[in-house]
Amino acid sequence: MKKRSYSCGLDAAVDVVGGKWKALILWGLHDGPRRFGELRRAVPGISEKSLIIQLREMEHCGLVNREVYHQVPPRVEYSLTDLGQSLNQALIPLGEWGEKNMKIIEAIPAA
Repeated sequence: MKKRSYSCGLDAAVDVVGGKWKALILWGLHDGPRRFGELRRAVPGISEKSLIIQLREMEHCGLVNREVYHQVPPRVEYSLTDLGQSLNQALIPLGEWGEKNMKIIEAIPAA
């Protein structure tokens, strides 16, 4: 496996949380563990396939824990690891900035 190399901390952070859905998934897990269906409802607009792919990547990076309960019917819950929780805390100011500036951002014509 190739070792990752970054030019700065922001480069590393964006690599882990980059893309359209990962920050929203992290926020969807902010209040505690969720089952797949609950998480999908918490992230409006995400497809089942995209959620599966993003959760696998986030699990691989150590942000999300997947716990399988061996019962009938089978149950799987997703939760944040300590690393995922710390990233969520780092994203809070970004979300606050977005809330504060949402009207300005919405007024910008699409490219």
